[in-house]
Amino acid sequence: MAPEFANGVHWSALSPYRVRSGGLRGLGSSPQSIFCVTVDELPRSAVVKGAGKCFFRGSDIPLNKAPRMLAARIDGIRWESQLPVGEPGMMRRRRIERKQAQINGSTFLAESAAPTFAKTSLARLGFTHRPKPEALKSLRRPAFSHFPRSFVIALSFDFSSLTFHTMATTKRDVRNHVLFEVATEVANRVGGIYSVLKSKAQVTTAEYGSAYTLLGPLNRNSAAVEVEELEPKDPAMVATIKSMNERGIKTLYGRWLIDGAPRVLLFDTGTGYYKLDEWKGDLWATAGIPSPADDHETNEAIVFGYLVAWFLGEYVYHEKERAVVAQFHEWLAGVALPLCKKRRIDVTTIFTTHATLLGRYLCAGSVDFYNNLQYFDCDAEAGKRGIYHRYCIERGAAHAADVFTTVSHITAYESEHLLKRKPDGVLPNGLNVKKFSATHEFQNLHQVNKERINDFVRGHFYGHNDFDPDKTLYFFTAGRYEYRNKGVDMFIESLARLNHRLKAAGSDMTVVAFIIMPAQTTSLAVEALKGQAVLKSLHDTVSSIEKNIGKKLFERSLAWHEGQNPPDETGLLTQEDKVLLRRRLFAMKRSNLPPIVTHNMVNDQEDPILNQIRRCQLFNHPTDRVKVVFHPEFLSSGNPVLPMDYDDFVRGTHLGVFSSYYEPWGYTPAECTVMGVPSITTNLSGFGCYMEELIENAQDYGIYIVDRRMKGVDDSVNQLTEFMFNFIGKSRRQRINQRNRTERLSDLLDWKRMGMEYVKARQLALRRAYPTSFEGDEEPGFFDGTEVKISRPLSAPGSPRDRSGMMTPGDFASLQEGREGLSTEDYIAWKLPEEEDVDEYPFPLTLRSKTSSTNGTGTTTPTNGTIGTASNMSSNTSGAAF
Repeated sequence: MAPEFANGVHWSALSPYRVRSGGLRGLGSSPQSIFCVTVDELPRSAVVKGAGKCFFRGSDIPLNKAPRMLAARIDGIRWESQLPVGEPGMMRRRRIERKQAQINGSTFLAESAAPTFAKTSLARLGFTHRPKPEALKSLRRPAFSHFPRSFVIALSFDFSSLTFHTMATTKRDVRNHVLFEVATEVANRVGGIYSVLKSKAQVTTAEYGSAYTLLGPLNRNSAAVEVEELEPKDPAMVATIKSMNERGIKTLYGRWLIDGAPRVLLFDTGTGYYKLDEWKGDLWATAGIPSPADDHETNEAIVFGYLVAWFLGEYVYHEKERAVVAQFHEWLAGVALPLCKKRRIDVTTIFTTHATLLGRYLCAGSVDFYNNLQYFDCDAEAGKRGIYHRYCIERGAAHAADVFTTVSHITAYESEHLLKRKPDGVLPNGLNVKKFSATHEFQNLHQVNKERINDFVRGHFYGHNDFDPDKTLYFFTAGRYEYRNKGVDMFIESLARLNHRLKAAGSDMTVVAFIIMPAQTTSLAVEALKGQAVLKSLHDTVSSIEKNIGKKLFERSLAWHEGQNPPDETGLLTQEDKVLLRRRLFAMKRSNLPPIVTHNMVNDQEDPILNQIRRCQLFNHPTDRVKVVFHPEFLSSGNPVLPMDYDDFVRGTHLGVFSSYYEPWGYTPAECTVMGVPSITTNLSGFGCYMEELIENAQDYGIYIVDRRMKGVDDSVNQLTEFMFNFIGKSRRQRINQRNRTERLSDLLDWKRMGMEYVKARQLALRRAYPTSFEGDEEPGFFDGTEVKISRPLSAPGSPRDRSGMMTPGDFASLQEGREGLSTEDYIAWKLPEEEDVDEYPFPLTLRSKTSSTNGTGTTTPTNGTIGTASNMSSNTSGAAF
């Protein structure tokens, strides 16, 4: 009888037997020989290895003498045990005998019955011969970590008399491996991970083709418009989905309708809730992770995690040729990682944290986070904030993965102290950079979209619109409403100081600062709507008068003869036109100041942004050189006040300001860079650390980095104010040139470059899982010290040039070269052409050179690149982490 597979473990059936000269002889199935035990008393792994052989006591029995079956239905699964066939007439047919066992708070039945069951089971329960009395004295409970806990087995065990074998190590093809990416935002926009997966899909699909599948929970509303349902062609996928469907789990397999069209498999978590209580008990027993009943988000994570572990276990059983790599994003998808580790599912795992739960909560609590990381009692801090169970899931996932990664060096430093594992490397987030056909089309788009913002400003500030649009600059910040984490407190304080400096300097420049962050609102503000209505009314009136004047002037010009005076303005503006125009002008009178916020807030007295604006007295007074507009809603073209999509709005602005205190990566400044808009970020954001480490004099190319790591709060605010003041002092020509240089940095953020770090992470994970497959491997494409290059994008001119050895941004090579033999060679050769307008900026851009760091230094700083050493954790070590 060949071994079967369930929950990531190979099981085999061994019958009770006596060795006699006549061969196997049945022992019967009397109730006295049947009792129930839990899996803690089971051997560590399957006792059958290889086709056609059963091993015990160093001898084997041919499987053609396989015993027939008994069955037990446990956890909704049909488990089958066996009785020996015996000689004709030896087997007694009898009615079913049942025994009960209490496991994880549930009652399960062990059934014995006549050996006439027809269906093939998902698993076999291991049986041995009846132990002798003296053997029972030496019975020991063996080491056990990877068996499912919720099942029942019948008949006694003589563990001391068995030769146990570990799970068979399948020789898998690591070159043509299968890749699964697991996240809760697959075809389901919730946060930044959706952007990561969506923008990266084209590059990953080009590399893997149909061997790449994304796994996520099913959101039927978003899936209806984002996923085209298909029939899977991979036999292993077909068999796995069929097996899960037969047990009540509904899935949706199809094509994600984005660039690259990757395959997705979405699990209907609602169909798995019938096992939620059981899975919660198992999670506690397996990993010591608690789960409160009233946390819906955690319940979803548990159900989704168990479904993913179930899927991976079934899939690797059916897929026996290729290696399987699974990458998990964030703690919500991380429940499956300790399950895969405990069950020893033959899958290579990577866990990527995009931010730590505890870090986000601590930073929002006004603590000196980065200078006290090593002193936090993580368990106590998580418990005080009611997130201990979530923290346990995140930490367990980090320790159970073969390779642990983060999105930036600053987050790696944080993860080492909070999650207690040093990351193996950094996987920076990239973008799917889209170039325009015309070299400087983005400059034209800036002008077009700036004019649309001008229209909004004219309406919003009607009655006090006494500033020149040609001398007005638009600054903005955007993101989730995290007042302190996103640095909004620092931004508003800097605006107040900037306003004072501009007035003191007698500047005629005006800054309109937008804050785009969703908050709780009831409706659009009447004043904001009235401003746009007044503007539209005035625009329509002037357009009508302009049309009439043009028609009259045209007719007069046609009637002109030589010797007559040329047509002039006399009589062009009729009395009716003057009255109508006067009405519109009177409607623009305003006694109050222009509003700060465009919406009616639910509780504006307690809103931290509005309260700080009040403290700083930024009230949009006519004498203020800095005006503030708070738009507490995401931008969309259907908005009646500011009808612009976010991308169009960004293109029309002059400077993005993202003075974040907690920002693991920071897509907003990266998006500004791709669209040619200069931005201000900090060295506490992943993007800021990346650009600061990669580029010398980054601000020459429109990337201003505020030091929030080593400076005090007041010094950081002054530095931000200085950056904005100096930017205002630039000429229009200098700003145009800077936008050109900023846009050229987009190649540094392209997934064609960033994706190399994902490639190296997967190769590192495969090396750890299948070290023998890489011994003596000299073929290119594996990171064994050979040079690997990716092609230069067919893009516009002027990408930065490296003057010395440059590595790809995540530094997997430097982190792992001593242990894994990864390369530290250049991956891209950059070249910068001559600049069309030379001013004070040095050229060409110099990318910082990097030196390889050893793993043994033990030095860990936020930005020094030595994030972690390769940690080959045993299952015992990972188990201790739980």
